[in-house]
Amino acid sequence: MATTAATEARSDQAESFATLHRSLAENMAKAIQGKDDAIDLVILALVAEGHVLIEDVPGVGKTTLAKALAASVASPFGRIQFTPDLLPSDVIGVNVWDRTTNTFDLRPGPVFASILLADEINRASPKTQSALLEAMAERQVTVDGTTHQLTRPFLVLATQNPTDHEGTYPLPESQLDRFLMRISMGYPNREAELAILDMHGEEVDTTRDLEAVLSAAHVNGLVQAARGVRTDPAIAGYLVDLAEASRRHPGVAVGMSPRATLALQRVSRARAATRGRTYVTPDDVKALAQPVLAHRLRLTAETAVRGVTAADILNELLDRVPVPQPRPTDLAG
Repeated sequence: MATTAATEARSDQAESFATLHRSLAENMAKAIQGKDDAIDLVILALVAEGHVLIEDVPGVGKTTLAKALAASVASPFGRIQFTPDLLPSDVIGVNVWDRTTNTFDLRPGPVFASILLADEINRASPKTQSALLEAMAERQVTVDGTTHQLTRPFLVLATQNPTDHEGTYPLPESQLDRFLMRISMGYPNREAELAILDMHGEEVDTTRDLEAVLSAAHVNGLVQAARGVRTDPAIAGYLVDLAEASRRHPGVAVGMSPRATLALQRVSRARAATRGRTYVTPDDVKALAQPVLAHRLRLTAETAVRGVTAADILNELLDRVPVPQPRPTDLAG
């Protein structure tokens, strides 16, 4: 009886999780049409306590997507417009001398927010880009030797134009690895673009009228619930098999790191929870492999010259690595 009650409690929690996810996704969709997949991935990153790099050409809704999420969650929002002359202190803040107390007080930068939009991050110098590393990896900021903890949830949504555009700097590999996912918006389909013209033809900021549907406490509760989603030993073995296959692939110079494997497991749990499940399936892993792993693989020079991409390699690995078949008794638990 106790086991049955625990199973039912987990099932009810998963249903509640799925309802909150749906409410957030539908609210964001009011501001950005035809991008349900991108909306879903950004929400999954929030729940999995990761960060997202949105890469695409200008004008396809990268900034709108980030602002729609910020408007839908009642928590502090910060924005940094990255430019070539931006300094690290403009990101993290600076200590200022207070004459009345004869002490230095922190004047916090935009990074002290729950949701941070780093707009056109690759237009700033590598030194300024690196100012976000500590915050993204450890959720803390060190200013003049003093460490300050950031609030939870903490999510960086960074946008960037393709690196072949004029005036851009490629992100360092160490910073790319801090992003849980790299996604692309793409152009809307015909129906979605017609809806954009009809609904937002005269409105510049489509997120202005959005109301928050979740609080920070809601989000932190979702984070805790996602951590309780089961990863069957067979699924864990599948993740490790994918990692080992990437490291042995002749076209890959640097394969999946343990951090990448952990990231894929974490966001797969979040996806399972948003689908009302208390366990991860191979479909969760496959659906998220591209956005989580493609930017982490480093191909050999010969492979790159042939025009093969990291996405091509991942598709090959997903086709080649055997998919586990968890036992029904395991899924029921």
